[in-house]
This record gives sequence, structure tokens and C-alpha cells, in this order.
Amino acid sequence: MSYSFNAEKVTKEVVEWVRDLFERTASPTTNAVIGISGGKDSSVAAAVCAKALGKDRVIGVLMPQGEQADISYSHLLVDTLGIKSFTVNIGDTVSAFINELKKHMEPTNQAIVNTPARIRMTTLYAVAACHNGRVVNTCNLSEDWVGYSTKYGDAAGDFSPLSDLTVTEVLQVGEILGLPDELVHKVPIDGLCGKTDEENLGFTYAMLDRYIRGQDDLSSVPEIKEKIDRLHKANLHKLQLMPKYEQNR
Repeated sequence: MSYSFNAEKVTKEVVEWVRDLFERTASPTTNAVIGISGGKDSSVAAAVCAKALGKDRVIGVLMPQGEQADISYSHLLVDTLGIKSFTVNIGDTVSAFINELKKHMEPTNQAIVNTPARIRMTTLYAVAACHNGRVVNTCNLSEDWVGYSTKYGDAAGDFSPLSDLTVTEVLQVGEILGLPDELVHKVPIDGLCGKTDEENLGFTYAMLDRYIRGQDDLSSVPEIKEKIDRLHKANLHKLQLMPKYEQNR
């Protein structure tokens, strides 16, 4: 059976899913706390939560690292949804940590790139602890498929409204929710090293999404298929529970 996506149906379902989750597992005063980057994922996830819970129960957290050239997109989202927000600049914290690390070892590029994402998640949980909140995971299926997230950074969270939706599908949900076009279709940049997602990955999200949904076997570009399969296998640990020793009984 060929795969088809009904954006209106899925949008309604994901909103109801968030509403039901909070009704079953949280108090009426529990908030959704979400990091706001101004990109499609945080914008759509925030819009879903605002529609499900009401704008007064969604708290956006802007976390620039020093100066952020595109922070106006984050402000646009907050203003569009009418949600409460805080700006917590992580620049000094990242610098202090990396400088302390340098006293003991030479930080690898991976450590330098991933540390800000983990500090951002620490910030979100601190805000959630102060405001009776649960942290929204904003990853989508496409990024999760190839491990394009930071373990215990943006890959963390208390609930994930978008993780079963590809990038292509997230964009459609954003359109259904009436978000400004410049937020839904903003060129995705990782926020870590300044490159676009697709530059880092070496293939387009459209190509990846068709492969995930079985609409293209990528037989015409075997090198890209091999890379996607390799990334998926290598990064499954980010999606699975931590392995643990279990006694034989």
C-alpha cells in the first residue's frame, strides 16, 4: 500500500494527543516548556502545544549563544502565538565550560559542537523546574532517522509531538496551523556550526523523506542510500533506551 499523508487529519490528531497526554499525566497548571530557535520544528511544536493547551500554558525559551543573527525569527514566533517567553543567553556559560575543559584537555570538535545543545537542554529543564513545566522535544522523524540531533541535547525532552513526522510533513502541519511562511519554510541551520542541515547531511530532506516513506528506493543514487543507511544504523542508540545489565533469575 502506498503511503499518503493527510495534513489536516494529522494536525488534528497531534493536537489532541498533546491535550490528552497532559490531561492524563499532568495537573491543570502544568506548562509546556520549549526552546525557540525560530526554525520550523520549534515553531510547529510550539504552535501545536499552544493549540492543545492554550497559549497561557506554553513557555518559550530563547537561548542565543552570544549574538544570534536570526533571533528575530524567534521573536516573531513568540509574538505570533502570544506565548510567554524568556531569553537566557548561554554564551558565557559555554565559554566558561570550554575554557575550563581546556585546562585539562584539548576539546574535540564534537565536544565544542555538542556542548551548547546540552547546555540549552539543561536550561530548559531549569526553566521547567521553576514553572511546573514539561520539556517539549522538537525532533522530527527525518532528523532522528539519521541521528541528526545531540544526545541529551535537543534529542532529550519529556514528550515529542513531531518525532513520527518527516520534515516534509512537519512543514505541512505548520501551514495548517497558520504559521508565517518565513517560519515554516526558513532554511534549516543546525545552530551549532552555522551550516544548513542539508549541507551537513550531504542530501536533501525531500530525498530522505521519500526514502523513509518508501516512495523512492534511491537506486539511482546508491551512494546516498548507503550513507543514509549507515547513519541510521550508527545512530540508533540515540533513540533506544540505555542498555542495562539485568540479573539472571
